Amino acid sequence: MPKKKKHSCKEQKSSAGFRGRIWIDGSEGTFLGYGRIVLLERIREYGSITKAAKSMEMSYRHAWELVDSINRQSGKPIVEAVTGGRGGGGTRLTEEGEKAIKLFWKFHADFQDFLKSEEKKL
Repeated sequence: MPKKKKHSCKEQKSSAGFRGRIWIDGSEGTFLGYGRIVLLERIREYGSITKAAKSMEMSYRHAWELVDSINRQSGKPIVEAVTGGRGGGGTRLTEEGEKAIKLFWKFHADFQDFLKSEEKKL
């Protein structure tokens, strides 16, 4: 399986210029943002909220609260539990979760392009 690009929780800083963050608000405040998307990617990678949280040095409780908030604010579930089987249960992203990740990174890339274009005007 080919290695996927990993996003860190901390964005790289340039020496000078515009920087910014983008997030999508929902009924409860933040619905999706950089950290939440990275958490979703880690859940996809590890198949577990516990392992995803550990990989981000985040408590399980906090990760679960973020996932719960995302699912409550979404029209359709983004993350769902997988039960049973030989290896036990786990967690996986739904098709809606995959779409949300793609959409967020598209917004993120467009925003970075916007910042670069505005920076040239300085």
